[in-house]
Amino acid sequence: MRAKTADKIATSVIIAVAALIVLVLAGLLGYILVRGLGHISFDFLTSAPETIRKGGGIGPQLFNSVFLLVLTMLITIPIGLGAGIYMSEYAPANRITNFIRLIVEVLSSVPSIIVGLFGLLVLVNLFGFGFSLFSGALALTVFNLPLMVRITEQGLKGVPREQKEASLALGLSKWKTITSVMLPIALPVILTGTILAAGRVFGEAAALLFTAGMSSPRLDFTDWNPFSPFSPLNPFRPAETLAVHIWKINSEGLAPDAAEIAAGASAVLVITVLIFNFGARWLGRYMHRKFTAIK
Repeated sequence: MRAKTADKIATSVIIAVAALIVLVLAGLLGYILVRGLGHISFDFLTSAPETIRKGGGIGPQLFNSVFLLVLTMLITIPIGLGAGIYMSEYAPANRITNFIRLIVEVLSSVPSIIVGLFGLLVLVNLFGFGFSLFSGALALTVFNLPLMVRITEQGLKGVPREQKEASLALGLSKWKTITSVMLPIALPVILTGTILAAGRVFGEAAALLFTAGMSSPRLDFTDWNPFSPFSPLNPFRPAETLAVHIWKINSEGLAPDAAEIAAGASAVLVITVLIFNFGARWLGRYMHRKFTAIK
């Protein structure tokens, strides 16, 4: 067989497989959106769910998901940035550093259900945080931290060595070089990865079943005291997120319109994750153009 013929066959096979994957993904997303978009309304997005009667919404679950996302990223970003900076610029090249990188890679591949069981044993029971948003945020930090460390490390390693050396040659300290020269250049990569990580957190369910809980108290959105058990800002209350709510409705929903509620909630979840992904791509390109002046 001639080389050109083999190349054409291989190219055709690759294109066909890629097209099949895109069609399957588009069909799945289209199916979820077509089933659910008709059930989305302002009342659906803001009202509380109903246990037996029809007409419930996803308001508390949507708020819980956003609040949990904020808590998780407030914990993950500082630790992930610090660890990534250390691994990229300060960690010596030895077996201990290689072992730490191996542990980070292993953590990134641990199934989320295992992270949830770890959170149940350690955070919920051992530390006594109970089923709460805080327990869920800590569990998702364990789940998400390897991604943030790797993103930060790769972003800093992508900075041209000449710019780093020029900064050091001008008399700037190593820390000043990292904060004033390297981090701004790596910022597009870090921001893009952070937003993608946030989308991953928003759609997580398995780890939260054992940490944040499968129920929520009746929230009083006029009570902004974070220590009140009915306050939406209380991080130590149990909280059913949107992804957990979808699972719960599909598995044990008693409302007559449970299928419609699950379809609408699934569409909201898919749309939100898509917004995170497309927003990350747009922000990454915008930041790249801003810092490199490349159109």
